Amino acid sequence: MRIQDKYDIILFDGVCNLCNNAVDFVIRRDKNDRFKFGALQDKATKSILKEYKINQNYIDSIILIRGDQVFYKSKAALEIARNLGSLWPAMYIFSIVPSFIRDPVYDWIARNRYRWFGKKETCRIPSPKEKQKFL
Repeated sequence: MRIQDKYDIILFDGVCNLCNNAVDFVIRRDKNDRFKFGALQDKATKSILKEYKINQNYIDSIILIRGDQVFYKSKAALEIARNLGSLWPAMYIFSIVPSFIRDPVYDWIARNRYRWFGKKETCRIPSPKEKQKFL
């Protein structure tokens, strides 16, 4: 059994501060241990990208992999929110907004993420407590 058949896999830009903060946010709210994480720059992640025929250099969006499905950009974020604890699933209501409206907003934030939130020199290294959450 593949890991993506048991868990939803969230692939993220490992050097982006905004992305790392988003990962922390999801980890704290993933009460059902549904998600595993991988930095898009990581070797383990590259094999998953290859399996799904995703460009190996792609870092412009969070990617959610669920079984054989791949979600990008705002759809990925909404699918993640839908499966978090507390009131976050209510955010899924924004899926009624067409992606041609949602995704340009997502792209604008993604283009400016390093300037607004900063960037690390290297990819995130999970703490010992977080290690089981990462690929």
